[in-house]
Amino acid sequence: MAVTWENIEEGSELPEIRKTPTVTQLVKYAAGSGDFNPLHHDYNFEQSKMIGSIICHGRYKYASLGELVSNWLGHNGRVRKLSCQYRGMDMPGNEIVCRGTVAKKYEENGEKIAELTVWTENAEGKKTTPGQAIVVFK
Repeated sequence: MAVTWENIEEGSELPEIRKTPTVTQLVKYAAGSGDFNPLHHDYNFEQSKMIGSIICHGRYKYASLGELVSNWLGHNGRVRKLSCQYRGMDMPGNEIVCRGTVAKKYEENGEKIAELTVWTENAEGKKTTPGQAIVVFK
């Protein structure tokens, strides 16, 4: 069932998205974003050696949260705002789970608005990219 203003409640969960980015996907993301920092693709880069791995782009995780919100909302509105913080590293080959909940639902100036709490989790369940989104329903 498609999400609508009428069928959401505060505390409702968004359907999660699971991703397991590969090194190839990160290289493709680097090409699309212009972020060719070797920390995201070169295991011989000094920082990669210090960490023990290359790491996923923070903006890859930000885009994944955008996908989570957009998929949930569908064509029933628009994303007004999406923000996040990078609080932990995620490595290629490890699953990243994108999750979210409806934090607040209200009407303002004739608009039907939902504020969402969104985040990514690593395999240990640690929130590595907490964020917020504001969506406006049709």
